Amino acid sequence: MPPYTWLLFDADGTLFAYDGAEEEALQNVFAHYQLPFNEEVAAAYKRINQTMWRQLEEQTITLMDLRWQRFADLFAALGIDQDVLAFSRTYLHYLGQAADLIPGSWEVLKQLHGKYNLAIITNGITEVQLSRIRISGLGRFFPHVFTSEALGVFKPDRGFFSAVFEEIGQPLKENVLVIGDSLSSDMAGGVDYGLDTCWYNPRGDQDTNGYPITYEIRELAQILEILKIADAK
Repeated sequence: MPPYTWLLFDADGTLFAYDGAEEEALQNVFAHYQLPFNEEVAAAYKRINQTMWRQLEEQTITLMDLRWQRFADLFAALGIDQDVLAFSRTYLHYLGQAADLIPGSWEVLKQLHGKYNLAIITNGITEVQLSRIRISGLGRFFPHVFTSEALGVFKPDRGFFSAVFEEIGQPLKENVLVIGDSLSSDMAGGVDYGLDTCWYNPRGDQDTNGYPITYEIRELAQILEILKIADAK
């Protein structure tokens, strides 16, 4: 087990408490346009949004289209007549303000800072992620932030990791650990690129989709023990 010099963290669902941020932003944008909002609306949006992010990973939709198409589909399902482009822009504004962190993440990053090279790797929309990183204060830990939108290729595509490696100086793959909550983007992409992976799995899901994940954790603080063991080898 080699020591790691680079830790590549996913953002949403790994560092940021995304589900709460999403619902908060939805509530705010629906209130902004004086539209009724309830659990049924939230559930419908979540289903549509998750489907489209999977399509993005599969490269069957572009990020630009995803921004507005999810609301077009939602409004069609709910019978809402609303300008989807304006609605999408307003939603992204509110989402960029929702920067609550996963419990324990700040404390973990404080212990990692200065000992490892830290980077964020995210499929999230650049303007949203940079806003949340600034508001949350995570920028003090992460001098390197890589968004798929800026790189022009999305996790789990090998091209995403190739672009990141080019930017960080081509470290040895065995010295890089990918940490994330998504099997389909973080774990799949890391494994395919030949990197060690750490699956943040707070719900305790059993199915790994067959990916040979290196580590699995329920709490972010468990990363510290993994790294302590790796460094001692």
